Amino acid sequence: MSRIVILGGGFGGLYTALELCQRSWEKPPQITLVDRQNQFVFLPLLYELISGEMNEWEIAPTFQSVLANTPARWQQAEVTGIDVGDRRVSLSDGSDLDYDYLVVSLGGETAYFDVPGAKEYALPFRELADAKRLQELLRQWQAPEGSETDRTLTLAIVGAGPSGVELACKLADCLGDRADIHLIDRGHDILQSFQTDSRAAAHRALTERCVHLHLNTQVLEVGADFVRFRGTEAETLLPASATLWTAGTTVAPVVQTLPLTRNKLHQLEILPTLQTHDRPEIFALGDNAAGSDAEGNPIPTTAQAAFQQASYCAWNVWALATASEKQSPRPLLPFRYLALGEMLSLGADNASLSGLGMSLDGPLGYVTRRLVYLARLPSLEHQMRVGWHWMTQPLLQGLEQLWPQAAAKSDR
Repeated sequence: MSRIVILGGGFGGLYTALELCQRSWEKPPQITLVDRQNQFVFLPLLYELISGEMNEWEIAPTFQSVLANTPARWQQAEVTGIDVGDRRVSLSDGSDLDYDYLVVSLGGETAYFDVPGAKEYALPFRELADAKRLQELLRQWQAPEGSETDRTLTLAIVGAGPSGVELACKLADCLGDRADIHLIDRGHDILQSFQTDSRAAAHRALTERCVHLHLNTQVLEVGADFVRFRGTEAETLLPASATLWTAGTTVAPVVQTLPLTRNKLHQLEILPTLQTHDRPEIFALGDNAAGSDAEGNPIPTTAQAAFQQASYCAWNVWALATASEKQSPRPLLPFRYLALGEMLSLGADNASLSGLGMSLDGPLGYVTRRLVYLARLPSLEHQMRVGWHWMTQPLLQGLEQLWPQAAAKSDR
């Protein structure tokens, strides 16, 4: 029986586990998924949680529910060490997991680039807990007019990549005239890795919402109620009700110390088969990995890439694990990344899609983005529950306006 351990329950890790469970095995393996949280988070929809457009159960099902009808098991713990020689993973609960094949997909952690005060005072936006904290702040900021919080807020968002842009648009729509939002980035433009259509749609959305854009700007310090930065001309001290940090990621410390070939960012160097150079039984995906696909193109560290890597990783682990059962072992497949386009949430009922010869924005882009992500939710059961909720929610909202008591009974 093969022992397969998967570290990290994000797009790369969870979807690899699900794919492995669908493979045909003569001797069923022991598949263990390890994550420090108890919920899978569909990160591209995290913005809809803070705005109230979606519920927690829709974008963050528990690992237990997703894996309920599969042979894979989930273990909640933090990875404290990996012994590549003895093929053993040490966990924060004191237990160890021995493996024959290991998938490292721990995701990234917020990088503060040694900016004074950033780690202490800036609010990251990478996990469910971050979204919940911001959601609670929004409730306070959205207090009824005339209350003590009826004042103009100044919010600083550091990082004008997709997370920063989407967050700026959502907060602007949630807070309206109550907030003065500043988006800060050291680059010369927003969304620098995105296509022209996506950047143009994002610029329009930010301009319509009166978001202040500070490009070619370096953040020097973050305080409890201010952010200090330097642009092309002068240094500015901006009083801020909150500073949100979406500027970058770094590899988990346990990955940075592995005795495997790594690049200068401490990511594990991988072959096109997603195996590490030093250990063919160890695979690395997503933020933890750096390498090129079968065509020699660098693999982006995006959710879309991790989602695609999962299928190849599952096949290759399966091929290796079942090699002894076959006279003609299955070949390992080199990863081929297919750029399916870009999707951005640009506020309430507004999104942008660009790619494969198509460009959409506005309400149509919003609906299309929702449907694409619905198809990528981790299980058919969850897809059906969420899809049904999306279809019936407008009807229930209409009933609530006409007959509040009847709507409340129907909801129950």
